[in-house]
Amino acid sequence: MKIVADQNIPFVRECFSSLGEVVAVGGRQVTNQMLADADILLVRSITNVGPQLLAGTPVKFVATATIGFEHVDLNFLQEHSIGFASAPGSNANSVAEYITAALLVLANKKKWTLDGKSIGIVGVGNVGSRVEKKCRALGMRVVLNDPPLSRKTLDPKYRPLEEVFGCDFVTLHTPLTKQGRDKTWHLADDKFFDALKPGAVFLNTSRGKVHDEIALRRAMQAGRLGGVVLDVWETEPTVDPWLLQKVNISTPHIAGYSFDGKVAGLLMIYEAACRYFGITPSHTINDFLPPPPVERIRLAPADIKEPHESILHHIVQQVYVINRDDFNMREILLQKETERGIFFDNLRKNYPVRREFQNTRVELPAGNDDLRDKIGGIGFRVEDHEIAD
Repeated sequence: MKIVADQNIPFVRECFSSLGEVVAVGGRQVTNQMLADADILLVRSITNVGPQLLAGTPVKFVATATIGFEHVDLNFLQEHSIGFASAPGSNANSVAEYITAALLVLANKKKWTLDGKSIGIVGVGNVGSRVEKKCRALGMRVVLNDPPLSRKTLDPKYRPLEEVFGCDFVTLHTPLTKQGRDKTWHLADDKFFDALKPGAVFLNTSRGKVHDEIALRRAMQAGRLGGVVLDVWETEPTVDPWLLQKVNISTPHIAGYSFDGKVAGLLMIYEAACRYFGITPSHTINDFLPPPPVERIRLAPADIKEPHESILHHIVQQVYVINRDDFNMREILLQKETERGIFFDNLRKNYPVRREFQNTRVELPAGNDDLRDKIGGIGFRVEDHEIAD
């Protein structure tokens, strides 16, 4: 078999070569002609898959190594009996860790205390549910909004959007949908931002078109927001330079780019392809995950005298420095306007290895149960150690 794959899917050659010849190319460079003799197409979110790309090709199976699949025309695939797979949940923990890091950085910079603050989570699927858990571990009051889940479960924990508007922080974790009663395209529009509590912090790590960037600019220019964190951009790979300058944290659509999440997504679509073609998988996730760069953080008695949020911020910074992603993103402003989209894509293509929190063991003096619960609650493995006499 011949497999055409986005070269940004890690280890795609090493993994899928067990199924056939792998041709790895840039996700925006995939063409219909390139697929003239291909059996499998593997993409990420930047490749639009539909009749223009697939018509007249022998492609039998398409997979996206992402949790969302709005870039794939599923009706076309079904009409032409083309198999499909995605990677739901593969990078959910990565995004939740990104949100955790962003909240701690903002709190540290602005001298806020997250404990007791409220956060509205719009979209409570694989990602939002993990964000909920970590925010609760930080001591935040959580308001959940997910109309489809509310109708399906009738669970009163899902609240109307109006309750989210009163929160100190609002974070979006929805798919991008343009039709239906739960349409999310431009969900965050002028009306949305006008309804937010004055000084609220807005975060979006879902899809850029879930917020209206013109409306966001108006809200920021009017001074209605207390902070903005953007990982996704409405016109990416090009980015509004004004927004890039003014937001508190800016990153190039990499919230879900932890190495663990990428490899998990790879294995999910690999196993799906094997099932589709009736082949026994020859790889597991352990074939591709190296030891983490930070295996252990040991806290001494002197280290735990600071406020808990300061300690959490210090621990997270040793594993994931979100400030570095922000710094690299802002270098887009130094590029020629015609080259900024290329620079954005290269930041994603050459994104450094970021391991998830669970790979690091935090050791702290015994008897600090509250701190232990918080460290474990945001995802680290925690062990007590006895203080030597």
